Amino acid sequence: MSIVCRLAALCAYTPETVVSNDDLARLTDTSDAWIVSRTGIRERRKLADSQNASDMGLIAAEHALERMGMEARQLSHIIAATCTPDALSPSVACLLAGRLNAGPVMAFDFSAACTGFVYGLSLMRGILADNPEAKILFVCAEALTRRLNWADRSTCVLFGDGAAACICSKAVLGDDRDGAGDAAVVEDVLCLSDGALNGLITVGGGTACRYNSGQPVGSDFFLQMNGRETYKHAVRRMAEVCEDILARNGLGMGDVDIFVPHQANIRIIEAVGERLGVEADRVFTNVAEFGNTSSASIPLALVQALKQGRVRAGDRVLVTAFGAGLTWGAALLRF
Repeated sequence: MSIVCRLAALCAYTPETVVSNDDLARLTDTSDAWIVSRTGIRERRKLADSQNASDMGLIAAEHALERMGMEARQLSHIIAATCTPDALSPSVACLLAGRLNAGPVMAFDFSAACTGFVYGLSLMRGILADNPEAKILFVCAEALTRRLNWADRSTCVLFGDGAAACICSKAVLGDDRDGAGDAAVVEDVLCLSDGALNGLITVGGGTACRYNSGQPVGSDFFLQMNGRETYKHAVRRMAEVCEDILARNGLGMGDVDIFVPHQANIRIIEAVGERLGVEADRVFTNVAEFGNTSSASIPLALVQALKQGRVRAGDRVLVTAFGAGLTWGAALLRF
C-alpha cells in the first residue's frame, strides 16, 4: 500500500461586507446587467479595513484545527498560497505560525495565483513523500480587493476576498476511513505553466514598483489583465489539463461525480465544461456569490459543495484552475 496525501477539515472564511454589482455601478461605468451577462457574478466579499490576508487565513485555520481536534503545536508545516500577502516579508505563513502559537515549524508562502490550491496539493504530496509523519496546515488566503483599481471596470467587477484552510497528512490508499465525511485523498495532481505569457495577468506592489515615500502609486501597483487573451488561454489550458490527468489515470469524465473548476467567471466555466462534455448539473459553481477569490476559489467551492450535499463520501471530484504566471493545473480528489 502506498502513502498518499489526505485533506481533512476543509474550512473557509469570507468577510462580512458584501459588494453588489449595484455598489460597483456607483464607483465605475458599469451595471448589474453588464456584469452578470459577461461574468455571472452578482456580488463578492470585501475584507474590512482592519483585516489583511493573514487575518482571513487565521480564521479559516483556527476552524480547521478545531475540526481536527488539533493544537497548532502538533503541526510540522504551515504553508500559505497567496498572491496578495500582507507584506513581501514576513510571509503570511510565518504570521499565522506566530498568531497560532505553533512553535518551531517549517512555514512559507508560495504564489501560483489562481492555481495556488492545485499547486499546493502537489507540494503537500512532495512533503509527505519525504516526511510521511508531517502534519501540514495548508491555507489559501487572498485580499484581492486591496489590489484593484476601482475605476477599471474590466477587472474590479471580477474579484473578491476570502480564505480557506485544511489539514494535510498521510493516508494509506485502500483505507476506507480516509474517504469518510469531508476528508479526501489526492489521487493525482498535474501542474503546468507558461512564463512566456507572464504579462497577461499581473499584480504589482513588488520591487519593480519603484516609489519614494509619500509618492502616489501608479497603475502598475494594481491588478491588470488582458481579458480576451486570458479567456482563450484559460479555456484551452484547463480543458487540456483535465483531459491529460484523466487519461493518465485511465479515466473519462463519466468517472467523475462532480467537476469543480476555478471560479473565474461563468463564461470560462461553461466553455471548459462544454469542451470536456460534462453536463451542467455535474459542474459546481458559486461565482455568482463570491466572484474570483484566486487561490481560495476551489477550496471555498468545495466547502460549499460539501455543505450542500453536492459532494458525498465516495465521490471522485475533478478540480482545475488557471492563473497569472501563466499557471494552470488539475487534480483528482476522492472523498
